[in-house]
Amino acid sequence: MLCLSWQAFGGRRPPLQGVGCFGGHRPPLQGVGCFGGHRLPLQRTSTQLRKSDTLRSVHNRLGRLDRIYVRAPIYFLTACTAQRRPLLAKQDVHEAFSRFAKQGPAHGVWIGAYVLMPDHLHAFVALDAERVNLSVLMKSLKNVLSKKLRERGGAPPHWQKGFFDHLLRSQESAGEKWKYVRENPVRAGLVAHSNEWTYLGEIFALDYRVERL
Repeated sequence: MLCLSWQAFGGRRPPLQGVGCFGGHRPPLQGVGCFGGHRLPLQRTSTQLRKSDTLRSVHNRLGRLDRIYVRAPIYFLTACTAQRRPLLAKQDVHEAFSRFAKQGPAHGVWIGAYVLMPDHLHAFVALDAERVNLSVLMKSLKNVLSKKLRERGGAPPHWQKGFFDHLLRSQESAGEKWKYVRENPVRAGLVAHSNEWTYLGEIFALDYRVERL
């Protein structure tokens, strides 16, 4: 579930269970500096002061973690192949996509539900905007899949320039939109039922969660 900041809960900070917010992965807590902050000096003449600085540093990191969740909305992304060539609905491409998606949290990216159609792909994505943006993400994804296509002997270009993106608003449900998107193979006449289409799935569970006081 996509978490909101503690300010959205009337000033009460909910439990910081980062492992539940993005499908079991907490963004790495490697010091404030990795999120644009500044690490406090750790050299003190008193053990008590050193402990105080450590507690303050941890508090600052957790505060930054809250704001990362606020800056991680869900995007619905679409990318199409060049000349709409049927390149993507292949097992090796699917495996390359899955590997890429599972490595995402290390780079501030969480890919949720997705479907690979022969000539385009759809994916729901949440990202930490301080570490990566949509253009960088899509360029990296296209490069990874293009490498697999070249290994198979597919001549470039493999992709249309650019991509399409839609930012889900808080009142929108990624789950409801996914119910429509996952039927694309059925509407295209590729399978009779969506669960028969091999090239779809979900890497991390993404959705907005709004709790009422």
